[in-house]
Amino acid sequence: MDKKTISADGTSIAYEISGDGPAVILVSGAMSTGGTVAPLAVPLSERFRVVAYDRRGRGESGDTRPYSVEREVEDLAALIDSVGGEALLYGISSGAALVLEAAASGLPVRRVAVYEVPFAVYEGGAEERAEYTARLTEALGQGRRGDAVELFLRLAGMAEQMIQGARQSPMWAGMETIAPSLAYDNAVMGDGLVPRDRLAAITVPVLAIAGSASPAWMHEAARAVAESVPGGSYRSLEGQTHMVEPDVLAPVLAEFFAS
Repeated sequence: MDKKTISADGTSIAYEISGDGPAVILVSGAMSTGGTVAPLAVPLSERFRVVAYDRRGRGESGDTRPYSVEREVEDLAALIDSVGGEALLYGISSGAALVLEAAASGLPVRRVAVYEVPFAVYEGGAEERAEYTARLTEALGQGRRGDAVELFLRLAGMAEQMIQGARQSPMWAGMETIAPSLAYDNAVMGDGLVPRDRLAAITVPVLAIAGSASPAWMHEAARAVAESVPGGSYRSLEGQTHMVEPDVLAPVLAEFFAS
């Protein structure tokens, strides 16, 4: 990350820009940094000025306590100000929940696209989120970062054998480093349910996307988001999963953002 901006609470937010044109800010999900969404910046930068940034508490960005979702919205406000005072927003997974909250908060955004925001639309979803919250809070409070990462991977549906394999891999240390930010993503997700009333406050167009190869509840969640936003629309990407391919997603985003 070669640039930095200062958020309202004094936190340094690291970012990089590629391309030229209308500004598009890419927002990553849990256990990720700006580098995670950087591959998407490559095709988008042919038509847009693309911003990839490290959310607070990860990568090269700072972290100021206490955390609140409002502070992360202020981070986006600082980034928008840095790129001219107006932007288009894209978020994936819990990062999608953050950009929806930013839009509902009235930030100067023109359009918002979200990919597979994991709101629970299935029976027991709220209870599952509440149990995860309690166990995550306990693990992080006791400094058990590895256990916190395991909790998240289980919530994400990773098989136990794969989790244990990941724990023995070289990447595990890096995952433990940003484990405290799991609490931030959890806060962004609220009670885990679709915040219909909050989404109804969004006044800009929103495109909610899901991959056709993802679980059915992901599509239901995307549809629920689209239905809750006055200017919402839904789209399915053929053959895609939660690990969406940048070259497949980028043309869809470019078409929507250029509308």
